[in-house]
Amino acid sequence: MSNLDIKEFNIYRTVSTITKPIADSTHTISQIAFYVVEIISQGGQKGQGYLLSFHYSPNAIEGALKDLKKFVMERDFKINETIKIRQAWEAESEYFGKPGINANAGAALNVALWDCWAHTLEVPIWQLFGTNYTKIPVYGSGGWISYSEQELLDEVLDYKKRGFTAVKIKVGSGSIENDLHRLKTCRDALGNSVKIMMDANQGMKITEALDLAEKARSIGIQWFEEPVANTEFQSYQLLRNKCGIALAMGEREYDLEALKNLIRLNALDLWQPDLIRLGGVEGWRDSAALADAYGIPVLPHYYKDYDVPLLCTIKHPYGAESFDWIDGIIDNQIKIENGYAYPREGAGWGFYFLDKALTEVK
Repeated sequence: MSNLDIKEFNIYRTVSTITKPIADSTHTISQIAFYVVEIISQGGQKGQGYLLSFHYSPNAIEGALKDLKKFVMERDFKINETIKIRQAWEAESEYFGKPGINANAGAALNVALWDCWAHTLEVPIWQLFGTNYTKIPVYGSGGWISYSEQELLDEVLDYKKRGFTAVKIKVGSGSIENDLHRLKTCRDALGNSVKIMMDANQGMKITEALDLAEKARSIGIQWFEEPVANTEFQSYQLLRNKCGIALAMGEREYDLEALKNLIRLNALDLWQPDLIRLGGVEGWRDSAALADAYGIPVLPHYYKDYDVPLLCTIKHPYGAESFDWIDGIIDNQIKIENGYAYPREGAGWGFYFLDKALTEVK
């Protein structure tokens, strides 16, 4: 038996300490919850990986994670066999399709395996892949449509007070005038020293997105995220040619097909890979390599505690998205100062979830 063999595979659920109902243009979210996969090697090293679940399909997610645990523990896998495990799980899951819940489960395991392997090697992830940067621009995310005007101002001004130099605001409320009012209110409060981005979460029609982009241009919008559905590639092409604001998308993708289509149409400015939907570290890095080959900077979706170290290893990182959701339930918050996030110095991803915050899934 090798020290690299997998000894334990544990599954936990945890909830953010700052959870409260929020909404964007397409979803109302009642709880900010996560699932954590924990791997312990025969050598005694521990690795963790988590996926954001909100309140959606807990029985389905837990079922997929339990199936994955049984699949892995019945086979002779080692913690460094991340590609082998991914390929085997994809083959096992193919009957129900490679995208979806099974892919999310496999990705959480992949992230945990990389953590465990890097702890075994006693190096941080960002050193394991080769370091290109030691700090990454970061922006404060939120600006939920469900916020009152005061809640919106409180959030963006708090980000500015904490040293953030960019914030993102949700649009797609159903009223262009309301979206513009919220954006202008934030600009007036923040001044010109803080960049403002807007995110429609695919909730707009092409005509609405064009109208908003045209009217918002004078406010100074850095980029427009997911203005329309992620499959409307020609709409992205039209918007990029006409709206005068950089376009960002990618967070809903489980493979590279959308990125290939958008590259072919010259319809994208910023690529937003989601580490978990893309299957884990290898999928994220494959997408970043493709984006880089065509000069498209990488601006990942949500997972800053993983994305910052990974962004440090590529050629053209644009920045990372920051939420505070796990900060109260982990043992080592990422350092953010003057608009930059710094990768942790510890081995692996550099943090673990607090034991007291975890509820085991059996």
